[in-house]
Amino acid sequence: MKTLYIAVLCLLATLGVSAAKIDTVETFSTSMNKTIKAVVLTPDSYSSGKEYPVVYVLHGYSGNYSDWVKKSAAFRTAADTYQMILVCPDGNFSSWYWDSPVDPAWKYETYVSKELVNWVDSKYKTIKNRSARGITGLSMGGHGALYLGIRHQDVFGAAGSMSGGVDIRPFPNNWDMAKRLGTYAQNPERWEQNTVINQLHLITPNSIALIIDCGTDDFFFRVNNNLHEKMLERNIVHDYITRPGGHNWPYWNNAISYQLLFMQQFFNKPKS
Repeated sequence: MKTLYIAVLCLLATLGVSAAKIDTVETFSTSMNKTIKAVVLTPDSYSSGKEYPVVYVLHGYSGNYSDWVKKSAAFRTAADTYQMILVCPDGNFSSWYWDSPVDPAWKYETYVSKELVNWVDSKYKTIKNRSARGITGLSMGGHGALYLGIRHQDVFGAAGSMSGGVDIRPFPNNWDMAKRLGTYAQNPERWEQNTVINQLHLITPNSIALIIDCGTDDFFFRVNNNLHEKMLERNIVHDYITRPGGHNWPYWNNAISYQLLFMQQFFNKPKS
């Protein structure tokens, strides 16, 4: 067995295959007074001593922190490909990455945008600046990434979404959102205030780099297209990608490469 292990290592070295390190870590949320797991990927070159940009990658409804490394082959090699640190937070199945006005035990906006970012910056060799920090995600996580990115532009310089629930209002009975906000019928103001499409007034020219991606067969395609049209009306610069595809891992396994390339180009852009 030892001989086989050495042979595999030699073969990988011969082929020039790099190997990002995947850590499952435990973080602590002061606002929720609990320990929360996350996955952190560091590139093979991490031991070189330099500091790296970071992209936070959010999972969808019913998922968890391990989804991306378990279900996306492209993601597992992305830290090496794009020379960045990747962090996958846990969004507790159905948090929608809000600080819930209904239940104070759910403070995932505070956790991801503040507590986790501070923890990662304290434990890893990161470039501690919004110009080297991005956030993206799929479905619920696509909503979360744009929601957090737009609302915390002092933290994130770039934000993206894949198949994101970027307007929650057409789906008042779905995916536990009423548990986090209260029902739409009884609390319409909360739904209006906490949907991505109604956050656009917070964006000033070139204040945040944005990329949106959704398949034409996705049940979220219409709300993504509506968001795109609203952004065009307001002259908000953004990349918008659409192609045939549904709400599934084959689509996201493809989409993540475009998201991270966009982030890499943002990180490498000369800063004025």
